[in-house]
Amino acid sequence: MNPNDLAQFLTNSPFAYVLLLWTIFWKGWALWTAASKKQLPWFLIMLIVNTMGLLEIAYVFYLNRFDLDKGKLLKFVESKFGKKK
Repeated sequence: MNPNDLAQFLTNSPFAYVLLLWTIFWKGWALWTAASKKQLPWFLIMLIVNTMGLLEIAYVFYLNRFDLDKGKLLKFVESKFGKKK
């Protein structure tokens, strides 16, 4: 199998759509969980890094227990860009 055959298979097959739906589902769930827990570092990592759902699955079932910066980044962003009282 040459690289052109593989590229054509990935772009012109139901497999591509299944992979896209798989990735969107897990990314959405993980981003929703990170946002609801106010874990900005995890949210940004998963938003930027595409792992076809692997990082997101690990986050949903295990990694969400760890707050990487104890909320410091979110507090900093809120202090700089939050609503002024």
